[in-house]
Amino acid sequence: MDSGTILIITLSTITIINIILAGVLIFIERRDAGSTWAWLMILFFLPIAGFFAYLLFGRQLKQKNFYNLSAEERESFKLAIDEQVDEIKSSEKFRNNRLLAKHSQLLLMNLKSSTSIVTTDNEVEIFSDGQQKFNALFEDIRNAKKEINIQYYIIQRDALGKKLRDELTQKAKAGVKVRVLYDEIGSRRMSRGFFKELIENNGEVEVFFPSYLKFINPRMNNRNHRKLCIIDGKVGYIGGFNVGDEYLGNNKRFGFWRDTHLRVTGEAVDHLQARFILDWKQATRQKETHYEDFLYTTVRNTGRSPIQIVDSGPNSDTEHIKNMYIKLILTAKKQVLIQSPYFIPDASFMDACKIALLAGVDVRIMIPNKPDHPFVYWATLAYCGELLSYGAKVLIYENGFMHAKTIVVDGEVASVGTANIDTRSFKLNFEVNAIIYDEKVAQKLEGLFMEDSEKSTELTQERYRERSSSIKFKEAISRLLSPIL
Repeated sequence: MDSGTILIITLSTITIINIILAGVLIFIERRDAGSTWAWLMILFFLPIAGFFAYLLFGRQLKQKNFYNLSAEERESFKLAIDEQVDEIKSSEKFRNNRLLAKHSQLLLMNLKSSTSIVTTDNEVEIFSDGQQKFNALFEDIRNAKKEINIQYYIIQRDALGKKLRDELTQKAKAGVKVRVLYDEIGSRRMSRGFFKELIENNGEVEVFFPSYLKFINPRMNNRNHRKLCIIDGKVGYIGGFNVGDEYLGNNKRFGFWRDTHLRVTGEAVDHLQARFILDWKQATRQKETHYEDFLYTTVRNTGRSPIQIVDSGPNSDTEHIKNMYIKLILTAKKQVLIQSPYFIPDASFMDACKIALLAGVDVRIMIPNKPDHPFVYWATLAYCGELLSYGAKVLIYENGFMHAKTIVVDGEVASVGTANIDTRSFKLNFEVNAIIYDEKVAQKLEGLFMEDSEKSTELTQERYRERSSSIKFKEAISRLLSPIL
């Protein structure tokens, strides 16, 4: 068989494979139209590279019983939801709280879609600086008596990563139960060997969606982007900071790292713990999980901030966090403040922003002044530019890198967590956010936004129209690819 015949057979085979994949995309996987067209274009224009890209990035996750929950566990979740649905509709605790009564539809939506139990007795501390956040975390780790559960998308092998490892190792030596879970793609420079001494002292370290072969991971497109720390079931951390020197502002490329993280005490900690348990169970392949080893469910009477912990991921039936964001925006009467490093919303999110703007709501969006992913950055500018014509105020943060994932509505309700405003966070990544129904907390976050505004420049319509042809081209290509960025 000559080389020409081999080439023809190879190209024919690739064409057939592409046609089969196109059929899978259209008729079996039932993706949204934007994502389907983006993948069809890649398969058409890049038949060989597109095929391998689809194998690594395009396959959807099976949703059915992703966490291998037993029938008893599923029933307990259902009972908890049903009990609180009745409570929200009838209890004086909810009727007499102005914010909970006002946002009862949002409470019910989060509860039914994401099993987001409402806890009403919590206290929240806000960190916007990495040094402050990690100082507090290390202090809580040192004070741990029973267990420490740590989950991060990124743990770097640098000074901060080593400090966290060494602090955890010391507690393991003292008999504290230590569990560490990290995402393999986010922590691609990490290995279990980094935690050798911790493991030798009965610490447990697991990897979320590990590769079968080095550099080959069929689940590399589904990343566990959550950042959770739970200590003794009493203190919980949730927010945008990962573990690495750059998050302390020690990276010349990004400079000061502006992020938002919460330290929570109270009943909501149990639900941060439950979120960790499920991911730990999936990573360890444990069929049975003894929840009593993790949860401490006594009422702590620490504060008054009502909180729901809302999670979502590629295993979810619906886009829980995106729906929560949209519902929040549509409840606004006066103002919506959004901070996100990436702003690549789908049509439904864009429509929510446009509806709010047309109704006279002051919508402000804050983004970074520099890209950490170029295509994502150009797509962000394109979507922000579109909202400018509806009256949105777009602010470009100039004092370093803006990484916070925060929404504040009317100075009374706020969301802080790990989810960006993009398809990746809404559909592909495993994410978790805290939504807080407390004016004091919301107004503190609003105050931080206003402080950040003083360190930002405004992207006006005039400035946006004056962008160069090359930027317009980059925006057009990036927006076209936005469903799969």
